[in-house]
Amino acid sequence: MSLKYCADPFRYHRRKTREVMVGRVGIGGDHPIRLQSMTTSDTLNTEATVRETLGLVEVGCEIVRITAPTVHDAENLKNIRDELRRRGCGVPLVADIHFLPKAAMTAVEYVEKVRINPGNFADKKKFAIREYTDSQYAEELERIEEAFTPLVRRCKELGRALRIGTNHGSLSDRIMNRYGDTPLGMVESALEFVRICRANDFHAIVLSMKASNPKVMIQAYRLLAARLDEQGWDYPFHLGVTEAGDGEDGRIKSAVGIGALLEDGIGDTIRVSLTEDSIHEIPVCHELAKPYNVPADLRRTLTETPFALPEHRDPYSYARRKTTPASIAGLSVGGESVIRVEIPMRLGLDADALARDLAAQPDTPGEILRLAIGSETDAQQALSLAAAAPGARFCWEIGHRLDLLRLAAKGRVHKIALDPQKAEPRALLDRAAALSCAIELVVSPGRFEEARPILDAAANRGFADLLLSVRPHEAMPAIAAARMLAAWLDHHGFAAPLHLRES
Repeated sequence: MSLKYCADPFRYHRRKTREVMVGRVGIGGDHPIRLQSMTTSDTLNTEATVRETLGLVEVGCEIVRITAPTVHDAENLKNIRDELRRRGCGVPLVADIHFLPKAAMTAVEYVEKVRINPGNFADKKKFAIREYTDSQYAEELERIEEAFTPLVRRCKELGRALRIGTNHGSLSDRIMNRYGDTPLGMVESALEFVRICRANDFHAIVLSMKASNPKVMIQAYRLLAARLDEQGWDYPFHLGVTEAGDGEDGRIKSAVGIGALLEDGIGDTIRVSLTEDSIHEIPVCHELAKPYNVPADLRRTLTETPFALPEHRDPYSYARRKTTPASIAGLSVGGESVIRVEIPMRLGLDADALARDLAAQPDTPGEILRLAIGSETDAQQALSLAAAAPGARFCWEIGHRLDLLRLAAKGRVHKIALDPQKAEPRALLDRAAALSCAIELVVSPGRFEEARPILDAAANRGFADLLLSVRPHEAMPAIAAARMLAAWLDHHGFAAPLHLRES
């Protein structure tokens, strides 16, 4: 697919959008990425909802969403708003609407933004399997336009904003039967409603493509960005992973989905959906947004990419890069193998304690333990650790200290990570073969050619246990750096696996 979803996959550029005002808080344009959350209190319980909202504002929440599943709930938004304003809290409120246009028409009178789900706004899902002719599909769209237009016009009259928020799990029968349960279906579902807004010259729109699966969510937002760019439309995006969960799982899942898109320059406001008290969402939002809320004049970024490279990956569907597997002491890395986990360790650990810790976690093993080796003393300590944990695999990261290879012992060093700049290819491959260990070439952004002599020598020799990693730079973060290295390798015909690292 030739559609372009971001300005440069190798260099950060925030997607350019129009400004949408939600009360006194601006989304998109030159505004920072906004942080928001959603109350979990019963909307009919005014005091509980007000108390929860005040708590969210206290920890940095900038926009608060409140569910309004019925007209009765929507009517109580007035009481909630009035009490918040009486207590001096001017935070913008968003009404979350499903199924009932009447609830939306009530809520819009009292809140700064209304969120509707195009999959169930005026659509009762019947799970009907049928083929829509073009004329039948057009009739469905006319029905939706008739139901949705009054809300659009009222938002325009009152100066309210509107979020068109598609959910992967609640697409209409109409969309499901034409596009399937796909990122394309999610995008088309939103665009049907955007076209109605545009027909009424209403542009205070924010869009979202939420899913519980981060892969689907990433694909849908990228496709939406590309489709809007194709049309010349510039509406801002709300990012979120639906029902991410709690604890580490919820935070990691949210970071994968939201973080990957922010790194693409996509996203103007975010919510982390944790199944915990809502106040715990905001610190996570803050940490995710912080690197991208640095003022442009203070941001360290490359003025241009070091070299032009074609990208062969499809950003709108997930597929792992094809690689030739490498072996690290019998552990297959790359190819069809699962993604392996490498853990950085510090020297000075008690060897027996390390062995006990490894034995105590059989379900989450440290598949490869990485040690930074900068001296002979470090090397001796590393050998002692390896002797105490014979079942573990150890990587020595030696940088330019190629002289330390003479201290490496077969069976206790399973991978050597080094800077290729000063390495002599034949000698390095001979030493790796003698140790029966793999090699990881650690390169810097824009200096990938330094790995070329070793890559060529390994190919000629048939040495397959070779990986690469790129050392992130503050002007080129980990994702962009890894993308560039993968593109460089593919361009030159090398299929070595990559070790992804953030430092």
